[in-house]
Amino acid sequence: MNTLTRQQLKRSLDDGAVAPLYLTVGPESYLCGEAVTAIAEAALRGTLLREFNESTFSLLTMNARQAVAAAEQLPMMSERRVVIISDFAKLREADEDVLVRYVGNPVPSSVVIFSAPDLDKRKKLTKALFDNCTVVEFPSVGDGEAKAWAKDYLKRLKIPADEQALSEIVTLVGTDIQTLSSELDKLATAAVESKRITVNLVDDLIGRSRELSNFDLTDHLINRNRKRALEILYRLLEDGSEPVMLIGLIASNYHRLAVAKDLLTRKGKDAVFQQIRMPWRKQGEFLSTLQRSSEADISRGIQRIAAADLAIKTSQATPRLQLEMLVCELASN
Repeated sequence: MNTLTRQQLKRSLDDGAVAPLYLTVGPESYLCGEAVTAIAEAALRGTLLREFNESTFSLLTMNARQAVAAAEQLPMMSERRVVIISDFAKLREADEDVLVRYVGNPVPSSVVIFSAPDLDKRKKLTKALFDNCTVVEFPSVGDGEAKAWAKDYLKRLKIPADEQALSEIVTLVGTDIQTLSSELDKLATAAVESKRITVNLVDDLIGRSRELSNFDLTDHLINRNRKRALEILYRLLEDGSEPVMLIGLIASNYHRLAVAKDLLTRKGKDAVFQQIRMPWRKQGEFLSTLQRSSEADISRGIQRIAAADLAIKTSQATPRLQLEMLVCELASN
């Protein structure tokens, strides 16, 4: 197994080294998506007929044979074809076998990218992918890495931010990069005239609603207070928050709870706030929520959030309906 970090992948692609098989795996979907795009760009650099040489397959709605057939086609007026395959974690054994056979003998003129948030390591397809693919892992990022990413993202937007403002953004928004990018876009737009993002701007634009969602909404979900959770949800939606962003926010909160619960159990509350950064005025409230949360509840919540996120990405009902169903289920008795 050849495993690369995000930085190593970038260097190899910059050097023109493109492998025939890739596996991008991990819960950080935004960075994973960026990597898939970068691999495709490197593989098809200079290709004039890109639309004829790039195919994407979700195996929730398409079958493995179609994906493999595309990978086995010769490229059209290009050195390579690119085939991107997702949603393959729950295939029938016969479909798994189709992919296992291809992975064992890939077509040299095709670059096939498998992408998944997680994989069942007991399955033979998972073993085949790890044995044969160049693997790039995308774990959830911590506060420090999220802050560094935000700083670089704003640099590309040519809108700098105060260091304190960057810390406040990550504290309020969380470390999910998709959610973070959306909030940074809003802040950058609001800072067009001033040419700088300040703490005051962060507080004015996202402070109220983010604090509300980061603490109150999660607290009501954990306490099974469906009525209050829905009231807060509808208020956030009326304020213009996007359902996909809110699901990312809830996911970030539950991830923080899982990390904090483990730290509280093993090392005590001081260790919690060394790892989980937040305004001091909210620490007591967060600790109370944490003490009321069981590990089973947090685990159940994370699994249900992941299912809702997948349902939105595969267009199962509207994002708002999926969000409402998620909040009702997390807050159920």
